[in-house]
Amino acid sequence: MDRQASGALVPDVTLDRTSPVPLYYQVATRLQQQIEEGDIPVGSRLENEVELADRLGVSRPTMRRAISYLVERGMLVRKRGVGTQVVHPKVRRPVELSSLYDDLLKSGQAPRTEIREFEVRPAPDQIAEALGIPFGAEVTWIERLRFAGDEPLALMHNAVPVDVIRLRREDLERNGLYDLLRGAGHVPRMANQVVGARVASAGEARILDEARGAPLLTMTRTAWDAAGKAVEYGSHLYRASRYSFELNLTS
Repeated sequence: MDRQASGALVPDVTLDRTSPVPLYYQVATRLQQQIEEGDIPVGSRLENEVELADRLGVSRPTMRRAISYLVERGMLVRKRGVGTQVVHPKVRRPVELSSLYDDLLKSGQAPRTEIREFEVRPAPDQIAEALGIPFGAEVTWIERLRFAGDEPLALMHNAVPVDVIRLRREDLERNGLYDLLRGAGHVPRMANQVVGARVASAGEARILDEARGAPLLTMTRTAWDAAGKAVEYGSHLYRASRYSFELNLTS
């Protein structure tokens, strides 16, 4: 029987039945790791839940809950007449002072940038206020479409004061903004960041390859270097179907 027709064989997972961690969560996190590491290829179909439950030694409700967990996280999709299929996992970005370009590189996803706008212009009052620069001071205004592999992930707008760095279009096509700032001696050290959500307009949906009205994550950020100088203002849109922010909380 063709393996793809019958469903991909999920590698065995080791479960700790004495652990307080629920079995469904143990199964889900092991499968997630196998997908992210390529042991279960993107595009392949899983065995059906009954076969998986029997082979992994868990109950069918436990297996069903594990699969549902991964569907909710955007790593699996259920298709009528096809079964459960592996899709590109979401980019999970820690909420810390880093750039999307750096995070994609670290996670093994090939970042690519399409520059849609690039010009030096007077800063709008709202952006000048956020950066703490005089109204009308010149900034380099950039609109970029960031890809993970061949898939559009984020539409990003940034304003960088020209007295911080004289950016070049070709440099931004090959490097992340924060990498260029670090090279110019303005390492981002502090930031004010606001994360939100809204629906996509028709134009944004077209650019990001989403349906009109699809959910988007929003992020605005102003970053400062160690000397307290504002080095960039950003206003970004992320596809909620392919992207999430991750927080680690302690008490």
